[in-house]
Amino acid sequence: MYIGLSEIKKHLNIDEDFTEDDEYLIYLITVAEDAVSKHIDRNLSEVADENGGLLPTTLIHAMKLFIGDMYQSRESTSFSGNPSEIPFSYTYLTSLYKKY
Repeated sequence: MYIGLSEIKKHLNIDEDFTEDDEYLIYLITVAEDAVSKHIDRNLSEVADENGGLLPTTLIHAMKLFIGDMYQSRESTSFSGNPSEIPFSYTYLTSLYKKY
């Protein structure tokens, strides 16, 4: 995993001692890595190899945004008004590494 549990908890403002959602968060990290890999049509290890063995912070942040969305909105439907995408978020960040 490119993102650790404590790192995603910090991003989501979840206290370290709150462990009830740990298994779900680890699951979301795995889902995010798979989704980003498929979105950019590249293996994340390939991208990391090109970046000195580390995944670029851009893609790490895209995964954090994705995890945050999935953690907050556990269903695919929202009833809170008209949703709109935040510019320069997940789609923009992943497009920087997409293999065309």
